[in-house]
Amino acid sequence: MEYIRFYEDRGLYVVKAEGQYVWDLNGLRYLDFHTGHGVAFLGHRNPRIIEALKRQMEEVITAPPSFRVKIRDEMLQILEKIFPNKYTHMAMFNSGSEGVEIAIKLVRKATGRKKLVAFTNSFHGRTLGALSITGNARYRRPFEPLIPHVEIIQYNDVSSLDKIDGETAGVIVEVIQGEGGVIVANKEFIKALKERANSTGALIVIDEVQTGFGRTGKIWGFQHYSIEPDIIVAGKAIGGGFPVSIVATSSILASNLEYGEHGSTFGGNPLACAAVKASVEVFLEDNVLEKTESIGKILYDKLYSTLGEHRLIREIRGLGLMLGVDLRINPSSVIKCLQDKRVLALRAGTTTIRLLPPYLITLEDVEWGVRALAQCLNEELSSRTTIRPS
Repeated sequence: MEYIRFYEDRGLYVVKAEGQYVWDLNGLRYLDFHTGHGVAFLGHRNPRIIEALKRQMEEVITAPPSFRVKIRDEMLQILEKIFPNKYTHMAMFNSGSEGVEIAIKLVRKATGRKKLVAFTNSFHGRTLGALSITGNARYRRPFEPLIPHVEIIQYNDVSSLDKIDGETAGVIVEVIQGEGGVIVANKEFIKALKERANSTGALIVIDEVQTGFGRTGKIWGFQHYSIEPDIIVAGKAIGGGFPVSIVATSSILASNLEYGEHGSTFGGNPLACAAVKASVEVFLEDNVLEKTESIGKILYDKLYSTLGEHRLIREIRGLGLMLGVDLRINPSSVIKCLQDKRVLALRAGTTTIRLLPPYLITLEDVEWGVRALAQCLNEELSSRTTIRPS
């Protein structure tokens, strides 16, 4: 039997992972700036999280939310330290897409409206509901028609916000579009979005699946802006490597869902709760925000000083440890070259190399990663006789 491949095989057999590194069959060590699309932000196999999972496996593994367990109560208590006060209620699922699905239900049920607004180049998941509000047509087209009453408008364009009207139930937005190319929302746009949503009664959902839990140098990406959304969808890093997503909202919005209108067999299971609790403990006790902000600035500055004028680079952008190097060419060959030099990265959009390292990276890791990227870009440049103008 073969595994159904949803992604192209990278040709790397990973046999060990620890911290910011992984090893292959031959014992070669790789610097991981991929981290499973950003999941291993706290490092691979963080010992605090591993120990918490082991302890929980000795007690209770399976318990649906209709039964109370101690670890879930403990997790809820510590989550209060990383969510602003207005977010008094939360639910847990297994993936970001599942979190987006309940956000869609919440905004429609709470407002009594149907229309959803999302943005060009956005990515919110591959389930049919999440796909319906994903702005990238490449993902949507093979599965259309999707759910109705969805309007995709221009990202970072204040004039497009007029499409948010009195029929709009909710607007879903990423403050940094990860899959879309590491595109950072400008502050004028987010301010205008907030004002337009408030004036029309539309609810704001911020997809923090990739930006949340410290990745950008703030606990939540929206904290770079003067905004608190109605609903937060979190995932990836918040489980420390364990599959989990969290949807947080106010008591008023949460009360709109009645028993049986949503559910999840594995959502809020004891192992997930143990992983999240331990992840938050690591986050708070190891000064993750300060370290992310510091090493993220060093990485950005090194990229800019070394490669900012490179002929193949259009722009270097991002926040914290969510960075994109936008090229004038297809990045596939450069990403392959990086892997050959034992640095793992991933693509974003059509031309961007996305860098999502753990907060644990060192100055030596920064030198290694930037040096490898410079070498790969120079090799690519030398192999080309002409470069298209941007």
